[in-house]
Amino acid sequence: MAGPNPRCRYRYMKSPLGRLLLAGASGALHYIGFPGGKGALTPAEGWLSDDVGDEAILTETAGQLSEYFEGHRRSFDLNLMPFGTAFQKRVWTELSAIPFGETRSYGEIARAIGQPAAVRAVGAANGHNPLPIVVPCHRVVGSDGKLTGFDGGLPAKVHLLGLEGVDCDMAGRVGQPTQHQLI
Repeated sequence: MAGPNPRCRYRYMKSPLGRLLLAGASGALHYIGFPGGKGALTPAEGWLSDDVGDEAILTETAGQLSEYFEGHRRSFDLNLMPFGTAFQKRVWTELSAIPFGETRSYGEIARAIGQPAAVRAVGAANGHNPLPIVVPCHRVVGSDGKLTGFDGGLPAKVHLLGLEGVDCDMAGRVGQPTQHQLI
């Protein structure tokens, strides 16, 4: 996933999901990349390493993500500037409205943006989210509650949902009663 902004600065941060790549410029965050899989991100040609910490948005992002992973943050307050189409940005805005610890289906997102027939397009936009975790695409599940694709991999999705208190059953569905709740 190479970005349209060749002047991005980038840095890596450790996380429970592996080493994340953060990239931004001019006080705005453009990308968060996973260490592998579909969501892998490598610095594009022209990007500069931020080893000296010149780009404050990267420091702030790393701090807020660390707080989130430690269980001390439920929402993010960052200047975001994702690159995408107008439709993708509408979807990403709707994803950002999903509260911590809750999930929505692709159909619910499509209806919320006023395009109920665009379920597959919503799924595609969700899959192209350049700011995973901060724009919580991990909170989107199938209409039956089943966990679906995630660029960081399904184990990462399960980890993030678990961090937010969302239970997943052995079949990979959210919102199902666990065995101790049935007794």
